[in-house]
Amino acid sequence: MRRILLASLAGLATVLATGATAPLASAQTTLKAVMHSDVKALDPIWSGAYITRNHGYMIYDTLFAVDGKLQVKPQMVDSWTTSPDGLTWTFTLRDGLEWHDGQPVTAEDCVASIKRWSARDAMGQKLAQSLQEYKVVDARTFQIVLKQKFGPLLEALGKPSVVVPFMMPKRVADLDPMKQLEDTTGSGPFIFKKDEWKPGEKLVYVRYPKYKPRPEPATGLAGGKVVGVDRVEWIWIPDAETQLNALTSGEIDFLESVSYDHLPVLEKNKAIRLIPGKSSNQYVFRPNWLTPPFNNQKVRQAAAYALSQEEFLQANIGDKRYYRVCKALFTCDSPLATTAGTEGLIEGNAAKARELLKEAGYDGTVVVMPQPTDLGVIKQLAPVAKAQLEKAGFKVEVQPMDWQSMVTRLTTKKGPPSEGGWNAFGTSWVQLDILDPLMTPYLAATCDKARSGWPCDEAMEKLRDKFVAAATDAEKKAVAEEVQRHALQIVTHVPLGEWFGVSAARNTVTTPSEVPPITVFWGVTKK
Repeated sequence: MRRILLASLAGLATVLATGATAPLASAQTTLKAVMHSDVKALDPIWSGAYITRNHGYMIYDTLFAVDGKLQVKPQMVDSWTTSPDGLTWTFTLRDGLEWHDGQPVTAEDCVASIKRWSARDAMGQKLAQSLQEYKVVDARTFQIVLKQKFGPLLEALGKPSVVVPFMMPKRVADLDPMKQLEDTTGSGPFIFKKDEWKPGEKLVYVRYPKYKPRPEPATGLAGGKVVGVDRVEWIWIPDAETQLNALTSGEIDFLESVSYDHLPVLEKNKAIRLIPGKSSNQYVFRPNWLTPPFNNQKVRQAAAYALSQEEFLQANIGDKRYYRVCKALFTCDSPLATTAGTEGLIEGNAAKARELLKEAGYDGTVVVMPQPTDLGVIKQLAPVAKAQLEKAGFKVEVQPMDWQSMVTRLTTKKGPPSEGGWNAFGTSWVQLDILDPLMTPYLAATCDKARSGWPCDEAMEKLRDKFVAAATDAEKKAVAEEVQRHALQIVTHVPLGEWFGVSAARNTVTTPSEVPPITVFWGVTKK
């Protein structure tokens, strides 16, 4: 499942504006952080969980990255060229890149990594359909040869969120993408101390002394990744009150996801600085197409009519400064934002939903919804959905569990609830994952290859191919509207509104002023 996503809550910024010349911290400067979730899966290609993606950014690097204006910039790549016909792309790596085991990063490593990523990612799968072959030219140069043009190639290689095309050593990347890797060797700014990993308690990262930052100042996820601390510890504290106490007492330095109930307390604490997110996140309801009752399109449509955004936002966020009602699949205030096809939907129309359930012959099959008890920003999605769906005549059962267990269940259990499966769930996507029809994971209607929910619709895939071929902004916008209309007709997923995360740091921690939508720890210092 995509990740499932979780909200990549607003986090620390990337590199300091001083770029690669920023001073490093004194010996053994340790930053202690509480992230939005515990880490149980270490493979960011296999898992769609945002916390695993965040772990990936600590230890891996990427060929390209997006800057603060969402423009694609080179990261591991030094230079690239495109043939006149647009079918052959040649990439040359920066000199001096090394894996954490001291071996040089090679073109073979990168080709193997792209192959593994493209097997798991919706955008990567589309790229694979246009691919003719990969060619290794020399140790630092490789080519992507296409059989047909793929306009967003650089956007695919620089994809900033789930699933991120992280580069791995060939011996690791050659692993079956459907299996989890165990080798965590990367070439990124931090080394993962697997020997100190205590699941449910702590993860430890240490600065990689041989990491070679780019010379440009950091912006967004691009530029020079300059590490300003020697050691970062992710301490897992599941209880929000305990998190608050640890931050105010100085036991931890940074809290990625602040409970909105605690904002009044933290706003009065002069030793702590709040860091509001600048990019939105989108709540969604995702039905399982494989099992009753949502294997019936009219039943899925009934859910789309029955649900209403405001109650989800109020229950999960509460503070109106940090949420907004928004029906746009590609998020409000984005280039492709539109309300096309949303008329009458997501407005709590229980009468219309009952009418559709009757037409569908709904027999009272129970809708089983897993609920993550340890993830505050989405914890109330399932209970609110239960109440709204039951008003429309559905029968719903909420099954509480921890987030990582829920992610595993959503991604591996395709059978009915009686066999450990599920019928629907609520989650959240960061804006960077859902800006267009190609990158949005839940729009991939590729049957067994799709993320959890497994929609299967040939017309949707043709529309996504049409978006790939769109040459102008106007064409892209027109196709995106077609996609949204069709998605809401077949109900791949239902948008439940947008919210903005808030992080907090003690004043002893210095973070850059530009806050990216993904929590990273380069460019951070501690007094």
